[in-house]
Amino acid sequence: MIEVTSLTKRYGEFTAVRDLSFTVRPGEVMGLVGPNGAGKTTTLRCAAGIIPPSLGTVRIGGIDLAADPVAAKQQLAFLADEPKLFDHLTVEQHLNFVARIYGVADWRDRAGPLLAEMEMADKRDLLPAELSRGMKQKLVIACGLLHSPRVIFFDEPLTGLDPGGIRRMKETIRRLGREGAALILSSHLLSLLEEVCTHVLILKTGEKVADGTIADIRARYAAHPDASLEDVFFSATEEPPVIPAVPRP
Repeated sequence: MIEVTSLTKRYGEFTAVRDLSFTVRPGEVMGLVGPNGAGKTTTLRCAAGIIPPSLGTVRIGGIDLAADPVAAKQQLAFLADEPKLFDHLTVEQHLNFVARIYGVADWRDRAGPLLAEMEMADKRDLLPAELSRGMKQKLVIACGLLHSPRVIFFDEPLTGLDPGGIRRMKETIRRLGREGAALILSSHLLSLLEEVCTHVLILKTGEKVADGTIADIRARYAAHPDASLEDVFFSATEEPPVIPAVPRP
């Protein structure tokens, strides 16, 4: 469903992502992790068609993103960590606007369950200024899921959510995976990824360090069978210790 092949993104002389390839199949939830500056956001933006790669290809549902961007983007949703909303549109008007863009004729029937899932059924007539930070994030998620995308990119989806919202967001991610969507979840919350992801992709300085199921990655990098994903992450990304040379006697 998501096929990234030899993706490279350069900004002048700086290479943010180098020769990156990975695949996410229907039903898989891939956690995208790495230290700050590893290239996670650049990877997501290239894969979503927000910025063009310098080299490489991205296919969404078998469609080349560069060759047919409209058809590819009709299948995906990119849910950023910072909600971008229109100040003068209500919650319901936001959903109507998105529905018109994607040609969703039955948007009212779809919007009802989504708003209920996000606990926003009673917020339909409110403007963004009347919503909390968490409610704005939930509205962005509802808008992103309105056209039933088969590919979904989450960039720090729990930002601003309260404990109840976090639990429901986890349930939503699991539900989307069970229904056959291909998901990429970028987050520094490794405990979240351990709970909801089937696979993990670890980046460092723009390059792939590890890619596979969580069980495979744990078997490769964990010091013991009960190691957490946090232990695995540090094992995979930390520089090996520098052993000073011992002078000859």
